[in-house]
Amino acid sequence: MDMLLTDLPKLFSLFDGAVLVLFCTGAVILGWVTEHPPERHPSTHKLMKSYRRDWMLEMAARDVRIFDAQLLATLRQGASFFASTTLIALGGGAALLGQVDRVQDVASELSQDLASPVVVWEIKILFVLLLLAAAFLKFVWAIRVFGYCAVVMAATPNDPTSPQARHHGEQAAELNYLADRSFTRGLRGIYFSLAAMAWLVGPWAFLAATLATIGMIFRREFASRTRALLLEQPGETMPAP
Repeated sequence: MDMLLTDLPKLFSLFDGAVLVLFCTGAVILGWVTEHPPERHPSTHKLMKSYRRDWMLEMAARDVRIFDAQLLATLRQGASFFASTTLIALGGGAALLGQVDRVQDVASELSQDLASPVVVWEIKILFVLLLLAAAFLKFVWAIRVFGYCAVVMAATPNDPTSPQARHHGEQAAELNYLADRSFTRGLRGIYFSLAAMAWLVGPWAFLAATLATIGMIFRREFASRTRALLLEQPGETMPAP
């Protein structure tokens, strides 16, 4: 391990390191801004929190909650789908890790610029796998918290005038948001893992993919038509797309 750390400056250029720092810093800052946006300019993720709260309070006031249960089950299925997909991707990446020699040979035949020591390919692939593993764990936790939300919904009294009804509604709303936050973090992990795959091509491709990923997520959270629709007030007319 000490020898590998000593050889890292020889295996990677300063440009590789700079892009990696940009990648990690951008991912952390973007995640924080998305979850803690300015009050005057909320993100799509933050706007949905209020809708989730309204949903759970409406649920607490309903006698029949079959619709709410079905909708929550749909959200869990979405998280389950991404968890399964990420697990398959992890298996594919692990298999690729065992065939690095062949990958290196193919890359060298395509372009001499892609010729790198085997350890470099292994480190880059492991980096992608680390991001995918983190995303998988987020999806699994989202599934679990959606389950907690379902239990609290089931424990909510059918009598809307009961003090416990609104209290459980508030609890379910917060659990629903926490599950969605974990799910959203898992999605960001997939986005950034795709950007990290560009590092296999080279630092310039890694830089382009990183900037494109940050820009795409930022636009969807702060400048998308979806966000404008969520901000629309009764009586307002949405601008044409």
